[in-house]
Amino acid sequence: MASFKCFLVAFCMALSFSSINVSRAGRHLQQLPQLPPIPTLPTTTLPPMPTIPILPTTALPPLPSIPTMQALPRPGALPPLPNIPSLPTLPNVPPQPSMPSIPTIPTTIPSIPFLSPPPAPSTP
Repeated sequence: MASFKCFLVAFCMALSFSSINVSRAGRHLQQLPQLPPIPTLPTTTLPPMPTIPILPTTALPPLPSIPTMQALPRPGALPPLPNIPSLPTLPNVPPQPSMPSIPTIPTTIPSIPFLSPPPAPSTP
């Protein structure tokens, strides 16, 4: 949040420094002597717009009709697909010996025996 405040202060300072030249230019323009007034130019009237003549309309001939396409000759029946050769049969393989069973992992954690501290000496 502090960096945002520093950025805001720096931005305001940069904005104020950039406006110093504008202020000096405005003051300089105010101190110049009065310029003579600009003379007004005579206004002229424009001639009226010419009218657009109406063109004669003519009857257009009808559009030609689109010719129909002739049917294309159909090719004969497609040749039959080639026969795919059958795969050779695999020889019978004797069954593999069974895998030894994986020993089961115990799910309970055995308790660890803790040694009890020695008895405290009795104080008289």
